[in-house]
Amino acid sequence: MKKVFKLSTLALLLFTLGIACSTDDDSTGTDDGDDGIVTELHAAFAAFNTDATTIYLDGSNVVIETTGLPDHETVYWGQGNTLYRDEPDVELTPSIMSSNNNAVTITVDATPDLDGNTVSTNFDTIGIAVSGASIFNDQEGGGALDAAAASLDWTGAHIGPGVYHYHLEPKAFSDDDDSLVGVLLDGVFLYGRKCSSIGAYPTDLDASGGHTSTTQYTDGVEEYHYHIINEVYSTTGSYLAFAGPYQGY
Repeated sequence: MKKVFKLSTLALLLFTLGIACSTDDDSTGTDDGDDGIVTELHAAFAAFNTDATTIYLDGSNVVIETTGLPDHETVYWGQGNTLYRDEPDVELTPSIMSSNNNAVTITVDATPDLDGNTVSTNFDTIGIAVSGASIFNDQEGGGALDAAAASLDWTGAHIGPGVYHYHLEPKAFSDDDDSLVGVLLDGVFLYGRKCSSIGAYPTDLDASGGHTSTTQYTDGVEEYHYHIINEVYSTTGSYLAFAGPYQGY
């Protein structure tokens, strides 16, 4: 049986819906419609190195394509490169340019699902840093990182196997501060050891180093995000970038 509405009732309904839509402001740039399609990248993606990364929306996902080549100095560029940095105490693995292809592509949720189960990190790329290089967890070759610590450069990264990647706090662009470090495979952003919302070290971090607060990219809106946990890792004298588990799967 068909239902018939008076024109005045229908007009009022459309006007009300129009107001509701026009006042729905998602400052994080991930405006989901009923079909799950996101229409704008999160503002934090503007901090990524555009020379190395191409970032775009694909429905409800964000695709990050990167050359894997960082935009900062390291011994791993190799002598003769303009970004080469002499680090005589580093036990070198292959240089960036002589290693295997550094290119990596990841796809993450534009709006992380924080209602599911936590998931452990795996050996390989667990995220992409703002420099364009990969982020790895607290292991090396499926074992403890300690055995490879001597090969880490001044910014907590090395090559082996495959791509240049960070295990520790990347001091080239986040050194005891609140700077954006990158985004992880669950779509959650990773920041330095301090939080911009309080200007100090957060004290309410969960087991993954995450909490919910405003950031410099959320325009006053609170958002779940990770921080590098403010604890020295083993004998390295620095801090693990991320050990897990993920919260956004």
